[in-house]
This record gives sequence, C-alpha cells and structure tokens, in this order.
Amino acid sequence: MSEDQVFICGDPHGEFGPLIEIVHRHRPGAVVLAGDIQARRPLDEELASILPLTQVWWIPGNHDTDSDADYDNLFGSSLSDRNLDGRVVTIAGLRIAGLGGIFRGQVWMPPEAARVESESDYLAKCGKGNYWRGGLPRRHRSTIFPQTYNALSSQHADVLVSHEAPACHPHGFEAIDTLIEAMGVKRAFHGHHHESMTYPNTGPCRFFGLGACAVATIDGDFLHSAGPDQPIAR
Repeated sequence: MSEDQVFICGDPHGEFGPLIEIVHRHRPGAVVLAGDIQARRPLDEELASILPLTQVWWIPGNHDTDSDADYDNLFGSSLSDRNLDGRVVTIAGLRIAGLGGIFRGQVWMPPEAARVESESDYLAKCGKGNYWRGGLPRRHRSTIFPQTYNALSSQHADVLVSHEAPACHPHGFEAIDTLIEAMGVKRAFHGHHHESMTYPNTGPCRFFGLGACAVATIDGDFLHSAGPDQPIAR
C-alpha cells in the first residue's frame, strides 16, 4: 500500500487486533474509525504501536457515550483532536467528512421535523439538573444535531464516513443520502449495523457497510470483514 492510501475501520467495540495487524502489514497513510470504538483505555494507548505508522482519525458512535469510561477513553485521549465529526479534513489527498453518532427522537428523527436545532437549544430546554459535567448530557454527545448536519451539507467532500447508514440499508435514513448528494460525495462508508457489504451502485456515489472490526480500503476492498473473534482474511 502507498502512503496516500486510507483505510476505514468498522465498529471496534474495544477489539483493535485486526486493525493493528492490518496497519503493520499494509502501512496506509491514514485510518478512520467509524464509531463505537469503546476503548478500554485511552485510544492513543490502545493504538500506540500503529501511531508511528499511520494517521488515526475517528468519529463517535452511539456506544461511545454509554459510560464515563467509554467517553473519556475516546474524547479525553490524546487523539481527541482527530475527531472528524462535523468536519471535512483533507487526509492523504482526499476531502473526508465525518458524521458521528445517531439520530435520536428527543433531538431529531428524520423524516420528522427536528425538535431542537443545536446543542445550546437542547441545553436551554433540558434543565440544569440534566447537565453532565456542566454541559450536554453524556448520551447526547453522540446524537446528531441538525446544526452539525446542516454545517456539513454546505461543504464539499470526496468521502463521507458516518455511523448511521444511508437509505440503502433497511434501517438507514434518506437524510444521509441527502447529505451525500449535497456534499458531492463519491464514496460513503457507515458502521453501526455490523454488516460488511458493498451496496449496488445506482448513482454517482458508491456505498459500503462496515462490519464490526471490518477494515476496508478507500476503494471499498475489504481486507478484513470477519467478527473480532474470527481470523483476519488474508
């Protein structure tokens, strides 16, 4: 693999062995974790052996706010600045966008209208008794807010990495398709549903689902698509 190659990793749920082995073998320029990371210690410690070899980027999944430890080991790690959620960053020559978290009815459940637009709107309504560490409740730190979505939709990207799936998945959302179209995305990857798949190509964007611990190249070739307790595909 060349230094301009980017790999996308499906929900690790604390199991980083497949990703670490693949990075040591292929030496990609960067890897992006598609949420539900659930590191058992700070993420920089979990991935210490590959940090000299590749850039590590990530988006949060819904389970990354399940507990204080899940949250702190990700958002409090020295890789906290590599959070792609709500951003478009040029990585190895590609403009890669991230949309972390999931839709939740208390905030926004497309296609229904949003209940609130922003984190500050939610804080104004939820009451200080529900604050966590002086701000947004921990659970909603992995919720998709319209403000984040709308800010992304006004930008351009080559690739979108989201936790939620687009409408081609039975539990996906047309709102993700709308975002992809608005941004001009040509390749879209999602986690969350633990299924590795290449969706039928029906338009300008190619869609890929990532199984738990799956690792795919930016072109959608799966280097590992088994579960965390299964051997890596060679």
